Parts: sequence; structure tokens; C-alpha cells
Amino acid sequence: MNNSIRTLKEMKWESPSSFDAGIKQVILEDTLDEVKKRGVRTRFVQFSAGAKTEVKFIHDYHEEVYLVKGDQLLLCENSLEPIKKYNEGEYFTRKAGTYHGPFSSESGCLLLEIHYY
Repeated sequence: MNNSIRTLKEMKWESPSSFDAGIKQVILEDTLDEVKKRGVRTRFVQFSAGAKTEVKFIHDYHEEVYLVKGDQLLLCENSLEPIKKYNEGEYFTRKAGTYHGPFSSESGCLLLEIHYY
């Protein structure tokens, strides 16, 4: 782990090809091994205003999410209509094997996510 103090603006943000447009991440720690089923990944994920994911996803590790800033909407998969709105300061968990998404953000958002087995 890098012990230097950096601001979010100084961190190396990336938009992997698997991400939808307007969504990026910065990995803080990543020892998550999906083959050996161990480790942890800590990251920030940022949605630009209006950004959205298109499909539900599922993974075999647990996930904890803290909505640091902004809003996030859980969408109905077929119509992409809002089902639930999460607001700044909310914390939620997703157990391994839980389908979640698609998501969008009206004003943009910053999420702190922790993934672990």
C-alpha cells in the first residue's frame, strides 16, 4: 500500500473498457484474487452527471459501498426507470452472488467501494 497522502485529483483515474461512458475508478488497494477467492479491493468509483450502467451485474465476492458525494439511482433493467434513489452519506452492502444495477446518477456521484471474499 502506498502510504503517501494524495488528493482525489492527484490519483490516477481510469476508465476500463468494461466500464460504461462517464464512469471511472481509482484503485487504492487490490489484492483481490478471483481465482483463489481471497483478498480485498478498495476503490473510488465516479459517475459523471447523467452517466449510467446498462445491465445488471453479479460477482462472487462481497461488496460494501459508501456514497461519499452526489446521488445514485437503482434502475429497472428493462425500462431503465428509477426504482430507488441513494443519497450522499448512505452506506449499503451487496452479498456475494447478489445481482445489482443497472445504476445511474443525476448529478454525478463518488462511491467508496470495498470488495472482499
